[in-house]
Amino acid sequence: MKAKVTVDMATRVKNLPPYLFASIDMMKQEAKAKGVDVIDMSIGDPDQPTPSHIVEAMQSAVANPDHHRYPSYEGMLSFREAVSVWYKSRFGAVLDPRTEVLSLIGSKEGIGHIPLAFVDPGDHVLVPSPGYPVYPVSTLFAGGQVQLMPLTEQNGYLPDFSAVPETVLKNSKLMFLNYPNNPTSALATKGFYEDVIKIAAKYNIIVCHDAAYSEIYYDGKKPLSFMEIDGAKEVGIEFHSLSKTYNMTGWRIGFAVGNRDVLAGLGKIKSNLDSGVFQAVQEASIVALKTDESVLSGIRNVYQQRRDALYEGLRGLGMELTKPGASFYLWTKVPGGYDSAGFVAHLLDKAGVLATPGNGFGAPGEGYVRFALTVTVDRTKEAVERIGKIL
Repeated sequence: MKAKVTVDMATRVKNLPPYLFASIDMMKQEAKAKGVDVIDMSIGDPDQPTPSHIVEAMQSAVANPDHHRYPSYEGMLSFREAVSVWYKSRFGAVLDPRTEVLSLIGSKEGIGHIPLAFVDPGDHVLVPSPGYPVYPVSTLFAGGQVQLMPLTEQNGYLPDFSAVPETVLKNSKLMFLNYPNNPTSALATKGFYEDVIKIAAKYNIIVCHDAAYSEIYYDGKKPLSFMEIDGAKEVGIEFHSLSKTYNMTGWRIGFAVGNRDVLAGLGKIKSNLDSGVFQAVQEASIVALKTDESVLSGIRNVYQQRRDALYEGLRGLGMELTKPGASFYLWTKVPGGYDSAGFVAHLLDKAGVLATPGNGFGAPGEGYVRFALTVTVDRTKEAVERIGKIL
């Protein structure tokens, strides 16, 4: 008889909830196996291709043997310089590429690692809810205590800091924020960011702002960056990604900018756990950051047409939602008689339309579903027609 090891996962893994989008993908695969023509509006993965000039730059860079060796941990200086130039051009924010820009293997990686650098067991981390599931999960990996900040429609989906006990604020190491917001599509104001800076400075909390959706905006109204607010660089950092802006989700490259001491801490974790971003991807990303505005406007126009089709269609069915000014999500109230998970299951089973349950982003998301604008206008209209038949 062969000896067999008993596989017993660590407590930190046992206590994790199932990753939301892995569960969604399983639902989709099961439906497809039954022959369902699924219109997938669940996951925020752009369906448009990466612009051809970026692909061509990558093809050229891959052939360069200089890029076949280990990359630098912090990222190529030329890439970090391109990021600083882009930030100055887009937001007017001045960044030192050597100390205030750090490359990431996608912003998700940086968000997942940042608590390991600053959170000790028992420390609190302020987490928006509903919100990106990686914020609380990364906190739990570091042994931190998650302090949820509910985002409600009544408050414009901005956290109410007065509702956070002062004892928690005094024991908080990090604060995650995300605007334009996923999943609600809400935008933050300059006044809100100024309040954040005051609170962070008073209680010595590092702000970690996730700005992955800042370039998916509508009607020419550009969202703010946290980094363009006076004092932001003194209290925190901003995560960004090329994934959504340039349809590069599979390329896995992003960056963090801002406070040099915070970035140094994050960099120390990264240098011990990963070996940096493939330099050919960085070379192509330099080209991406110089993309002509006409190309980006074209990408945004595609999303705006889809937004308008889905918004008008769902409103026409009597569903309650707000037209988003940015991001590619529509945060929609579920009809009476359903909870979030039940309505998602109903949509998939009866209409072949897959959305994401709001409570998957946290308890305050109960009563909502999120639709992603990641199918064509024709398929969007077909989804609305299917939903109309089952309501």
